[in-house]
Amino acid sequence: MAQQVFATKGNLINAKHSLKQAQLGYELMDRKRNILIREMVMLTDKAKELSGSIEKIYAEAYAALQNANVIDGVLSEKCKSMPIDSTVEISTRSVMGIELPMVTGGDCEPKLCYSLADTDSCYDRAYICFLKAKQIGLMLAEIENSVYRLSVAIRKSQKRANALKNILIPTYRAQVKYISEALEEKEREEFSRQKIIKAAKG
Repeated sequence: MAQQVFATKGNLINAKHSLKQAQLGYELMDRKRNILIREMVMLTDKAKELSGSIEKIYAEAYAALQNANVIDGVLSEKCKSMPIDSTVEISTRSVMGIELPMVTGGDCEPKLCYSLADTDSCYDRAYICFLKAKQIGLMLAEIENSVYRLSVAIRKSQKRANALKNILIPTYRAQVKYISEALEEKEREEFSRQKIIKAAKG
């Protein structure tokens, strides 16, 4: 590619400018990738911590539900009195231009929305356990979605950084070298020609 460029001072200036821009782009892309990796590692650690506890929390919730079913009878009718939670909201936060989800809401405080006369403490325990399981589930969904988006962005950043490092930067370096050498050769030829002309006149 370097040999297809005309050896002019204008093209040399353009090639040097493009090289500088490509080097700056690579540095910024590499920095972005490192920040995204750091964010993903932090979230992955959180996801591991939650994943380890969510199985235990769901096991406790289903055990409490089973116990309530045994003591109070099948709870399917009583459970219909539970209101649908419409407080969950999803917003986003930006990390280096990558939109990551933020899940807010989800009632975490137990509310009395069923008859105390028809239930006992086993039903209360099952309700509280599933409330906790829901909160952990929302947190885990937010983190896992964020990790997925970050991993996609990291792959894209890596591809762009590799393209700059392995294709564009070497190409512009070759152009600068080729044009510089060609202009130096022209200057030497011009100097020699002027010397010969001067000697012939003298």
